[in-house]
Parts: sequence; C-alpha cells; structure tokens
Amino acid sequence: MSENTQVATQNTGSVAQKPKTFDVALMEKLESVNDALPKDFNKQRFVQNTLALIHDNPKLMEYKQSEIMSGLMKGATLGLDFFNKEAYLVPYGSQLNYQTDYRGAKKLAKKYSIRPIKDIYAKLVREGDEFEEVIENGEQGINFKPKTFNDGKIIGAFAVCLFADGGLIYDTMSIADLENTRKSSKASNSPAWKNFTGEMYKKTVLHRLCKHIELDFENPTQQSNFIAGMEIETDVSEIAHREIAENENSQPFEVVADVEAKEEPSFVTEG
Repeated sequence: MSENTQVATQNTGSVAQKPKTFDVALMEKLESVNDALPKDFNKQRFVQNTLALIHDNPKLMEYKQSEIMSGLMKGATLGLDFFNKEAYLVPYGSQLNYQTDYRGAKKLAKKYSIRPIKDIYAKLVREGDEFEEVIENGEQGINFKPKTFNDGKIIGAFAVCLFADGGLIYDTMSIADLENTRKSSKASNSPAWKNFTGEMYKKTVLHRLCKHIELDFENPTQQSNFIAGMEIETDVSEIAHREIAENENSQPFEVVADVEAKEEPSFVTEG
C-alpha cells in the first residue's frame, strides 16, 4: 500500500465510493425481486426502455429514486413496458402514482386468462357513431359502427373479450357511468384523468370487464399488483406508505453510469 493510500485510509476510514447510477441501481433492484418477475421478463430491455422513458420525461427525476423504483417494480412484476405506454408513473402532487394502462390490462388478460382469449379491447362511443346491444338466439351481443375519423363528444365506452372457443363477453358504460366513476375517484383531478380522459374511460370499462375474466398469474405479487394497478379509485394517502425510506436520494441522481467506470457497456439514450 502506498503512503498516499495509507493516509487516505487513515483519515477517512475507507476509500470513498462513487454513488450508484440509476441504471445500475435499477438492475440490482430487479435482481432482488427476481422471483416475482415473469419467467419471460427481459431485465436488460426493461432497464434500457426505462432510461429512454426518463430521457423523454425528465420531470420524473424530481421524485425520490426509491419512489420511482417502487412504481417501476409494480410494472416489472407484471411484465409491462412503461416506455411503450403499457403502464405509467403519473405525478400527483408530491407523489408518484403507478397506473396500468388499458394496453397493459389487455396484454395481461390475454397472457394469463385461464380461458384462452382471441382478442380483448375497449372502444369509445362518440356522437355520430352507431351502437346497439342486441339479443340473437338468446345470445347477447353488440353492433358498433363508428363514424369515420369521428372526434365528436364521447357519450360512452364499451369493452369486449372474444374467447378462442368462440364465446364473447362485454361490458358497457354510459358517459354518466364513466363520470360517476371519475367523481368517486380520489384522484379525479389527477393528470391521468385531465390529460388522458379517453384512455381512462377505456381503462374504466375494461377494468369492469376484467373482473369477469378468470386470470391465473405466476405468483401472488403479480395478482396484487394487477388489482392495485387496475383500481380506478386511487387512494392518494396510501401512496405515502411506499418504500420511501429505501435508497432515498438526497441529491440529484445520474441516469446513466460513467462508461469508463463500468466494465460492461452502460445503457445510454439518444439525445
């Protein structure tokens, strides 16, 4: 040991280590919950897409690193991609709220339904569209003919699940039903409802439909995170109970590691 190194060790007790960058911390967090992740989950791609997400949404870095991690882990256990808008980290005041998008709900229903699904989707009904519920030979069904490029007022929404065996289930909600759900939500004025109203309407009716689909997840963590992520009536007070005491960043954190300090290539985003 050199004299300089000896002096540094004696004065500080240990050699100072550079704080972990976000990509390294995220990968370590994924490794720590490996048993709760889907069997086909690609950790490296998830990290890469998360860096792209943060690059496109720099305001996310205003929140505690532990709070971002908490939301990301909920999506990761379900195998959802935030960058591809299957799930969201939605700012709500001083908190960050995890939300499963209707795209993510569709993906999970098709993947984990005990009864194989051919297709599942939600649609908005606008003024000028043709929509009717029918009963033919004792079987319920719907007829929907949307007006081309219709951007008229939303008057309702519906969700349909087509099973591989030819069966069908569906659910409908009028605009009054949708708005009643919104008003009863503790996050009715959140950015999700304000900026993505149509998407939230579709999520609402798809959520109701999914309650009638029997899903078989790989582990209990997925089950609980699916229910929490699909819940419309978000209790904001519960967000404060997240694991904010873990790995809190008192200083702004780096998103990408110093390439020279890593033995393996780091994930970088295009500027």
